[in-house]
Amino acid sequence: MSGNSNQKNVPADLRVNGSSNQQNNSNARPKKSGGVYVPPHLRASMREAPADRNAVIERTASWGEGLPPRERNRSTERPPRDGGRLQSGRGGRGQGWSPNRGDNMMRTTTWGGRREGGAGGRGGGRAGPYGMWANGKHIYGHHNQRIETELFGAPDDPERMHTGINFENYENIPVEATGNNVPEPITNFDEADLEPLLLENIKAMRFLTPTPVQKWSISFGKSERDMMACAQTGSGKTGGFLFPILDDLYRNGPRDTPAPEGRGMYRQRKAYPSALILSPTRELTSQIFDQARKLCYRSWVRPCVVYGGADIGSQLHQIERGCDLLVATPGRLSDLIERGRISLQNVRYLVLDEADRMLDMGFEPQIRRIVEQEDMPGVEGRQTLMFSATFPREIQYLARDFLKDYIFLSVGRVGSTSENITQQIEFVDDYDKLSMLLDMIKVTKPEGLSLVFVETKRMADRLCDNLLDNGIDASAIHGDRTQRERERALELFRTGRTPVLVATAVAARGLDIPNVSHVINFDLPTEIDEYVHRVGRTGRAGNTGLATSFFNRNNINIGTPLIELLREAKQEVPGWLISMMRERSNYGGRSRGRGGYGSSRHSNVRDYRSQFNHGSRDVRSHGGSNAHGGRSGNARGGNGGGFGGPPALVNESSDSWF
Repeated sequence: MSGNSNQKNVPADLRVNGSSNQQNNSNARPKKSGGVYVPPHLRASMREAPADRNAVIERTASWGEGLPPRERNRSTERPPRDGGRLQSGRGGRGQGWSPNRGDNMMRTTTWGGRREGGAGGRGGGRAGPYGMWANGKHIYGHHNQRIETELFGAPDDPERMHTGINFENYENIPVEATGNNVPEPITNFDEADLEPLLLENIKAMRFLTPTPVQKWSISFGKSERDMMACAQTGSGKTGGFLFPILDDLYRNGPRDTPAPEGRGMYRQRKAYPSALILSPTRELTSQIFDQARKLCYRSWVRPCVVYGGADIGSQLHQIERGCDLLVATPGRLSDLIERGRISLQNVRYLVLDEADRMLDMGFEPQIRRIVEQEDMPGVEGRQTLMFSATFPREIQYLARDFLKDYIFLSVGRVGSTSENITQQIEFVDDYDKLSMLLDMIKVTKPEGLSLVFVETKRMADRLCDNLLDNGIDASAIHGDRTQRERERALELFRTGRTPVLVATAVAARGLDIPNVSHVINFDLPTEIDEYVHRVGRTGRAGNTGLATSFFNRNNINIGTPLIELLREAKQEVPGWLISMMRERSNYGGRSRGRGGYGSSRHSNVRDYRSQFNHGSRDVRSHGGSNAHGGRSGNARGGNGGGFGGPPALVNESSDSWF
């Protein structure tokens, strides 16, 4: 009675769910019985606020971070219009719809659709950009202009364009493939018989011509051959493994998964990815995931990313929403396997990206456990691809355990730098480095980005502060920064708001920042491999770039392999550097032909299987001149007819790669 008396005291035009209100607002949503008091300052906005589709999207996307909504909220859902489709083009939400398919464009959002028998139906058909696999067919999601602009950029957006790529240089890059019955490479995307949606997304990413590694890897993928590829940085390795994997998944769909454990409104807690991509660093893992999101747009495949240093709770939520293609670092993946949240029994594709770096970082125990001791299918039940810019002989031996009858692909010189990069070596004492750096940055083109490498985390912070004190916008990235700080620094650098990035080796591997015009080795590394990867941050995908290194007597140990590398890339070698190395180790003169590094580790044994008699083996070379030369019987000779390596560099380090 008290409730009714209170309702009578409210003016008729302000009653909620009362008879007068229902008559004057016949189009209002039905409310539950019982009066609800509305504060005076909200009454006018309730009567006048228009229906905002974007607001609805934001509300539905934030429900419980992917958990199903409470039952009472379903009564407020708008009914589907136009046969179950909303005016925006997305499908209407039917009974059993789950908001973890909502249109939230968070960074962890993926684009996969519901499988047959999955939880949560859709009223009137599928919704938004999410495709699905149903009745043995791949059903594409709808186009969404907002999402396409976010993923691929506007057609006239210069920041999303692949400008300055020298595609004609690809024809001059030497390519060598060895193995049994090597398939022929494709020539272009249109003739590769790629799945239509994949081809559409590739073109939306403005990739018009396949790189050499992509021409071969697509062919190998369609032939279901394992591959170990050694390609120069910036050669399109990410697309080299994503293209063939997604082409097969789009055509053949997912494997059957075990029945979900438990019942009720919660989805299956364990993920069964069809493809697993392992990479060494958080940055590279995130970069691969970003490319996968674009290629998986409107498909049934839901890409997912997990790495250390980030909140594991949010990554678990992402896995529960669906995980068909998993990009992971070895450490975090091992953790999730131990928690029982990921099963590898459905893996059809295994990719090891930057394989040498993963072993160098001590990930071999985790990798062997993931590949050999968990429930992943054996070498006969999966296709395995290994990619890296360098492949020491130790890594090739390791391939015997993970690959079957594989093809060894060498695109460009193994362990070499690109000839598109102009390399300059400057003699600079430590006390002059800062002034030299300031002079170089000031003459850099305004639109260019400069990446400065140092050896220590402390130096990275100190140098960044010095640049800021001199009026140069700069940021720093190293291992002690939080994941959010590192991602923020990379984003500022990519967009040009801080055109100078100071980094330690954590950013030297795998990062694809296409507009880097100048790499500066403020501190040279101690290993030539690390130099190769640092320099490779510029001159990406055929672009031209500049790399400058500050050299002094503290870097004497890298001098000889650096000279060999410069000569091989047809770069000018300073006379003072040659004289310095002659004084130190009686450095020899030029022999005939081109040379290698002079170390047995870098000798031109491109495929270690060529050392043994395996019978007839197919060796195919495409592009370029006879750049590789013959193989020398002397380990010190590098390439046959090349430079004789100095005795000081013949002996390997006693440190194990494992």
